[in-house]
Amino acid sequence: MSGDLIRKFLASTPMSGVSSGYVEAVYEEYLKNPDAVDESWRNYFRGLGEAEQAEVAHRPIRSSFVKMAKERARRARRGEAMNPEAAEKQAAVLRLINYYRVRGHQAANLDPLGLTKGPHVPDLEPAFHGLGEQDMDTVFNTGSLAAEDRMKLRDILDLVRTVYTGSIGAEYMYITETSEKRWIQRRLEGQVYQPWLTEQEQRTVLMQLSAAEGIERYLHTKYVGQKRFSLEGGDSLIPALDELLRRSTTHDVEEVIIGMAHRGRLNVLVNTLGKSPADLFAEFEGKNIEDDPRASGDVKYHMGFSTDVDVDGRRCHLVLAFNPSHLEIVNPVVQGSVRARQVRRGDEAGKEVMPVLIHGDAAFAGQGVVMETLQLSQANGFSTGGTIHLIVNNQIGFTTPNPIETSGRRDSRTSLYCTDIAKMLEAPVFHVNADDPEAVVFITRLAADYRAEFKKDVIIDLVCYRRHGHNEADEPAVTQPQMYQKIRKWPTTRALFAERLAERDVVSADDAAQMLDDYREGLDRGENIARKTLGMVGNEHTVDWSVYQGGDHAEACKSAITLKKLRDLSERLLQLPEGFTVHDRVNRIMKDRSRMAAGAAPLDWGFAETMAYASLIDDGHNVRLTGQDCGRGTFFHRHARLHNQQETLSYTPLAHVGPGQFEVLDTLLSEEGVLGFEYGYATADPTTMVVWEAQFGDFANGAQVVMDQFIASGYSKWGRLCGLTMFLPHGYEGQGPEHSSARLERYLQLCAENNMQVCVPSTPAQMFHMIRRQQLRKLRSPLVVMTPKSLLRHPLSVSQLEDLTKGEFQHVIDEIDDLDPKKVKRVVVCSGKVFFDIYKARQEAGIDDVAIVRLEQLYPFPTEAYGAALKRYPNARDIVWCQEEPENQGAWYQIKHRLQIPLSKNHRMMYATRPGAASTATGYNKVHVIQQNILMQAALKEGSVLVGA
Repeated sequence: MSGDLIRKFLASTPMSGVSSGYVEAVYEEYLKNPDAVDESWRNYFRGLGEAEQAEVAHRPIRSSFVKMAKERARRARRGEAMNPEAAEKQAAVLRLINYYRVRGHQAANLDPLGLTKGPHVPDLEPAFHGLGEQDMDTVFNTGSLAAEDRMKLRDILDLVRTVYTGSIGAEYMYITETSEKRWIQRRLEGQVYQPWLTEQEQRTVLMQLSAAEGIERYLHTKYVGQKRFSLEGGDSLIPALDELLRRSTTHDVEEVIIGMAHRGRLNVLVNTLGKSPADLFAEFEGKNIEDDPRASGDVKYHMGFSTDVDVDGRRCHLVLAFNPSHLEIVNPVVQGSVRARQVRRGDEAGKEVMPVLIHGDAAFAGQGVVMETLQLSQANGFSTGGTIHLIVNNQIGFTTPNPIETSGRRDSRTSLYCTDIAKMLEAPVFHVNADDPEAVVFITRLAADYRAEFKKDVIIDLVCYRRHGHNEADEPAVTQPQMYQKIRKWPTTRALFAERLAERDVVSADDAAQMLDDYREGLDRGENIARKTLGMVGNEHTVDWSVYQGGDHAEACKSAITLKKLRDLSERLLQLPEGFTVHDRVNRIMKDRSRMAAGAAPLDWGFAETMAYASLIDDGHNVRLTGQDCGRGTFFHRHARLHNQQETLSYTPLAHVGPGQFEVLDTLLSEEGVLGFEYGYATADPTTMVVWEAQFGDFANGAQVVMDQFIASGYSKWGRLCGLTMFLPHGYEGQGPEHSSARLERYLQLCAENNMQVCVPSTPAQMFHMIRRQQLRKLRSPLVVMTPKSLLRHPLSVSQLEDLTKGEFQHVIDEIDDLDPKKVKRVVVCSGKVFFDIYKARQEAGIDDVAIVRLEQLYPFPTEAYGAALKRYPNARDIVWCQEEPENQGAWYQIKHRLQIPLSKNHRMMYATRPGAASTATGYNKVHVIQQNILMQAALKEGSVLVGA
């Protein structure tokens, strides 16, 4: 910026404190639209040379204007004037400070091994801004720097270099909210010269590091060759977690739910949660086999743990979530569990229950579920008041070399940092050198305070290394030869810190060694030295899961309700707030529901489902329904949330039935993240009916890991009960491969040991009883439902009032026409929508010797009820299973052995399906119709395939 411009600006602007507001207003207008301000102002603001303008806030510059104005006024009173050269130097100093805030992290000392070479950042050099040695002793205005108003340039440089290029690299200038940035600046810049830790705190950190190193050494020598996924190299995680507990409990946190993969998990179990070393050793020695032979169990580094601990006189409940080897998949599960606990406590702000997620660097950057979980963090119905993210960044991930190759590209990611995805949340990221445990503890304290203040996520990138391979049998030098040459010679974090404390006369070398010996002796006795637990003390918010442990699939359930209750609920649901105008089509649906309640019209699916929820809520049960379009319903049938057509308002009638709570949430377009969240919610709250609905059934493919690793096997592996319900729209209606099949075969293939239920209801009444049964029984077992699409308005798929006021869910529905059982020669067995197609084809053909039996529950398979239905037809020889899906899909291959159990030697088992296919369905409607006609012929007359033929 030229001196003439400065002189012109100063000449035209008194720059007194009184007029600074005007300057600020002009600058605000310039930020919105540069062409809207006078050219002289536009040129001046451009001359400020903001670094990476998209990331740089204007508040610091505005603050600088105010300080400069005051200084100008003081000089004017003294008869002095700021010459153009001095003004230019002053602006350069402010730019330099700003560049350190924006780019200082790129020059920070983050790699403990010193192998990573960061980019050259010329912007951080005084010369880049026209400042030299001759300016070092000049006193400048510090602008918005959290320091004295005026300082020498060398002192300003010393401060910003210490803060932004030391052991901590802070990224936060992309945050929109100025108050958050100013808060961070005060904490980083304002505390730079203060002692971070007292001597006692330093000794505590050394003890934590001794514990972290001690357990790994002990396991390494006692259980040679066994996998444990050592934390060594990232030892500072343990003092970080210790500080996180200490600081968070001062903010009234009472529960901490932790999710992490296997790296360092055993260390955290013992040294953070206080698990008994004796119990851990028993797992290594195979002495922990379950009494129940059906329980598969899991490897020790996937196991969870929960306990109460004393943290500086405050009781805190700690949970480490069970987690499979699918890295980041535990993230949404933890968030769902936290949300359920917060709702149970009435903790709307997320103050009392806090999620902590511990990640690996490569997984954080590479796993899509990380983005989905981050995206949920501030979404309605999913926020948890902010998550503390700790990344154990060993700089190589699995075995992928991270250094930039000659091509200039990286193997493990595209972005500079593994944390860059978190910027979409405007969450602050603090990179920290893990070999500086004081910096680690300082930044952890800051992160806990930030979460408490702003209720947002915050990321700590713990830059460390991995002393061994991916597991202890791996040879890492094969892919990282230079790195491991240095690691083998590198002292441990504990050794480095002990040496530092000895130099300060805080702890002698002998005392430091004794800490390690004391810890090892405790392990020999099977005692935990690092953390004492209180056991499961519990409180008024603790769930008594023993009530649900005895749940049985055969348990009887009175799911019918009285006619009076049904009509009363219907009337209440149809009452809208005064002046609330619904869409004409919705209004017709509401009028139809009024007629249904009066008995003047048959019941449809939307009415029956709504009545199921309303009756549960009226009895005091809670219902949580989530999905991408579940408020309205993808197929325009539910309308649980109504929208005012005159203004942007919505109304949820079920939320006003009480005393139970109802929550319906239209979610972001996520399956894996949202389903994981709902699973976590259901495992933490058995008193709420948790339902997740896929927009189309096959969309659940994107959440298959959640189904495989948690929903289907969580009880067998970890003893985790879960009553989650999944609604998967399913049915062949000529809508193409992606919107026909919910992949029923995949769920049936996972069924064993009564681990879950798979149902295909074919009438509204069945839906009603099935929903109520799921919540009313003590059984907490996942329920997978193939829900209808075209059946929602099918003239035959209806029910009557008495179907809801009597009866219960039927596992098998026998023939509905008045056929002569003795004349029946063939029984067609089917599930779902295809029944109505077969029924219609039978009527059109005038066939009276074929009965149709519906299986409404495919697992656990209703062998007894199915066999009883077949006995009604003594002369039936052909038993035909008919399904819409191709032969290699659908239920056939998964249940054919069960279909044959009650058959006699006089029966012939046959099947009618579409031909085996790679795709789920045809994309051509004409072909669909042809296939459907052939299928009906095969089921009723000819073309069925004889099993074993």
